[in-house]
Amino acid sequence: MSKTTVLLADDHKIVLEGLKGLLEDQYEIVGTVENGRELLEQVKSLHPDVIVVDVGMPLLNGIDAVTQIKKSGSETKVVFLTMHQDAMYAKEAFEAGALGFVLKHSAPSELKTAIEEALKGNTFISPAIAQELMHLYRGDAEVKAGAFGSLTLRQREVMQLLAEGKSAKEIAKILYISTRTVEFHKYNMMEQLGIKTSAELVHFAIKHGIVSI
Repeated sequence: MSKTTVLLADDHKIVLEGLKGLLEDQYEIVGTVENGRELLEQVKSLHPDVIVVDVGMPLLNGIDAVTQIKKSGSETKVVFLTMHQDAMYAKEAFEAGALGFVLKHSAPSELKTAIEEALKGNTFISPAIAQELMHLYRGDAEVKAGAFGSLTLRQREVMQLLAEGKSAKEIAKILYISTRTVEFHKYNMMEQLGIKTSAELVHFAIKHGIVSI
């Protein structure tokens, strides 16, 4: 019987090596990627059974990458492994289509359990933030809404790349759109969010987890 295939996505090589060491006895590690764009390509190419992915990654963050993967119809199971302890990230991860959300400071057994549960179609979340997530779903805490909630996936992509210091020309090449379209999205977002400078745009992207620092 062949092993379950796993694709690892994290922007830190040392984390990827650690994950390979932890999982390769039980699973077949079919690849490692260090940014969200590469993750999209490798999922299409490798069709892994499971993805273990971080929230914060260059070029395209993990949550937006998983949103695109799931919209494409992929049945790959997704488990997030992240240092972000804010339950809002977990809420967004599950809404994007993930089945697991594990904190990096958790015991290794939590990640293995999350993968096993995901393969069964069940959800798993690190106990450390489970209660906070429950409060979010019950409406006991303020959730992101308003202008941010109305941003499209394409706008979020453009925002992340702008916040990472990419020029309109570079973004156009990455997203296969025209420079004019990039500028259109940029100014539309800024007007929509009441943002007047590029610095404010970067701050907004960091605050809302679209890009990591």
